[in-house]
Amino acid sequence: MAGNPFSLTKGQLLEAYRKMKTIREFEERLHVDFGRGDIPGFVHLYAGEEASATGIMAHLGDGDRIASTHRGHGHCIAKGVDVIEMMKEIYGKKGGSCNGKGGSMHIADLSKGMMGANGILGAGAPLVCGAALAAKLRKKGEVAISFVGDGASNQGTFLESLNLAAVWNLPTIFVVENNGYAESTSRDYGVAVDSYVDRAAGFGMPGVTVDGTDFFAVHEAAGEIIRRAREGGGPTLLECKMVRFHGHFEGDAQTYRGPGELEDIRVNKDCLKKFTAEVTESGVIAASELKAIDDEVMELIEKAVREAKAAPLPTLADLTTDVYVKY
Repeated sequence: MAGNPFSLTKGQLLEAYRKMKTIREFEERLHVDFGRGDIPGFVHLYAGEEASATGIMAHLGDGDRIASTHRGHGHCIAKGVDVIEMMKEIYGKKGGSCNGKGGSMHIADLSKGMMGANGILGAGAPLVCGAALAAKLRKKGEVAISFVGDGASNQGTFLESLNLAAVWNLPTIFVVENNGYAESTSRDYGVAVDSYVDRAAGFGMPGVTVDGTDFFAVHEAAGEIIRRAREGGGPTLLECKMVRFHGHFEGDAQTYRGPGELEDIRVNKDCLKKFTAEVTESGVIAASELKAIDDEVMELIEKAVREAKAAPLPTLADLTTDVYVKY
């Protein structure tokens, strides 16, 4: 496209914005509804981190597998999981992604390659080693991606998975979403290395660090890493330095934050603001086109909440279904 300085088409840019905006509004609505007591269970929000999930997942198909974290809504949406089914799941209703039995921390949709959010820190890393081994044996060029945060990066399961993937030369990408905190503990206090990529070297695999608030930086780095994995180049660790707009969990008082920290990241480190500025100032996309997407996204979120509230709860008869896999 003449005058387009980006490596993506206008349509791809609009789709990326739609995904990021959907994640943002989905999370901001959950923040409000959880605060009102409408949502059962526990909720961890992904708002502020949208560029990471969207930039990476833009390179994936349904055959590629991902394993998420307790902060998994953004990964689900970016991977293509149905937003209305997700909302029903979080509300604990029938028709949800897992029929209302998993809730926020256990959303999964294998048809989209989404192996599940996970309440256990670091649990997704060994799962993607299995998925990657299967992909390697199938020889279809598929990859498997694990997402972990700062806390999970210190888990033995994560480090063991790095070693296993390297030994078996698996088509795996280990994404460390570094938002600066393991729950309320600063990464500077709990991690000895200066960068997570230093750990990759210890396992004989390459590591890359990118600005996780910059969609284009994430998209470019992920594209090269995923291409390498598809071609048999083995595993890579990708560190995305980013911020989260909310606490570790809903209800977190965030007393560990510095004065003005939350205000600063909202103003200066908002990935949606960065993306919007770049695509509109380049003239590739008009602000009115983004506004139209904003309106459509808000309608979708309203519909999702409306249908989730109206959906029935699982019954006692549903209790013993979906316990075992049936082949």
